[in-house]
Amino acid sequence: MSRPLRRTALCVLVLVAAGSLTLGRTVSAYTDSVTTASSAFSAAADFVAPTATAAAVGRSTAYLTGYINQGATYYVYANVTDAGNPASGTATVTANVSSLTPSDTAVPLTPGTYTAGGTPYNYRSAALTAASGLTAGSQSYTITSTDHAANSGTQSFTTIVDNTPPTAVDVQSTNVSGGTVGRLEKGDTFTLTYSGTMDPYSILAGWTGATTPVAVALVDGGGSSTDYLQVYTSDSTPTNLDQIPVGTIYLNSSNYLHAGTFVTFGVAGSAVPSTMTSNGVSITVVLGTASTTPATNPIRSAMTWSPSTEATDIAGNHTTAATATQSGTVHVNF
Repeated sequence: MSRPLRRTALCVLVLVAAGSLTLGRTVSAYTDSVTTASSAFSAAADFVAPTATAAAVGRSTAYLTGYINQGATYYVYANVTDAGNPASGTATVTANVSSLTPSDTAVPLTPGTYTAGGTPYNYRSAALTAASGLTAGSQSYTITSTDHAANSGTQSFTTIVDNTPPTAVDVQSTNVSGGTVGRLEKGDTFTLTYSGTMDPYSILAGWTGATTPVAVALVDGGGSSTDYLQVYTSDSTPTNLDQIPVGTIYLNSSNYLHAGTFVTFGVAGSAVPSTMTSNGVSITVVLGTASTTPATNPIRSAMTWSPSTEATDIAGNHTTAATATQSGTVHVNF
C-alpha cells in the first residue's frame, strides 16, 4: 500500500473511535438526567393549605340553616378539603363566631358525617349559644383549617340573625276539578301562608317540607257557630289523633256539617291519605278520602285562620297568635 493510502486509512480509524466515545457519553448523560428528574418528583412536599368549601350555621333543633335568632342554640357546619403533592391531611378546623357568641373565637369542629338542610358536611362544632340581644341582619364568621404540614387557610361566610316573629298572612281553598262547590271532598285543598320561611321541624318532627301523610278533621262548631278544620298526624280515630301545630281554620259557616257530627279525611287505613307540603312560607294540605259525605255549604264567606304559636320560623321565632282573614273576593269555599 502506498504511503498516501495508509495515511487515509489511519484518519478514518481515528474518526470512528472518536465518534464511538462521544456517543457513549451522550447516552450516559441522558440516563443520568432521567434518574435525577424522577427522584425530584417523588420528593415534592405539601405546601397547599386546606380549604373550607362550604359552611353553615343552623339551630340545633331545626332542619334548615342560614338563620338564627338571639339566644338560639346552634351548630357550625363545614366542608373542608386538603390538597397537596401529596396532601398531608387536615389536622384542625376551627370557627371564629365571635359575631354571634363573643367569647367563641376559635371553636373546634369535629370530623364526621353530618347533614343540615339536606346538605352533607364533614365537620361540625359542638352546640353553641348565640348572645342575647344580637342585632338583626347579616353576620360574618370564619373557618380556619390547618393541615399536618402546618399550612393554614381561612375562609369567610355569613349567616342571618332574625328576631322578628312570623305572622299568619292568608288562607285559601280550592275545589278539586269536577268536585261539588261548597262540599269538602277528596282532592280539595287549603293553603296557609306565613310572613316568613317556617321551620318544618317545628310543625312536625323530622319533616323536611316534602309531601307527607296527615289527617284532617272537619268539626261542627255547634249550633250556629262556625264549622272548622284542624290537621293531625295520620293515626286511627279523631279522639286520639295528635294535632299538628298549624292552628285552626274557621270556615265561618255552620252549613258544612250536620249538627253534632264530624268528618275525617285521609286517616290511617283510608284509600287516599290527606297530605301536607311546604314551600317554605306556605303549607298546602290536600284532602284524602272522607270518612263520610259532609253537607254542602251554599254560603259565601271569608275563612279565618288562627295559627298555632308553637310553630317557629327558620330562625326560631314563634308565630304570633294574630289571626289572618282570607284575602280576595268573598266566595263559597271548597
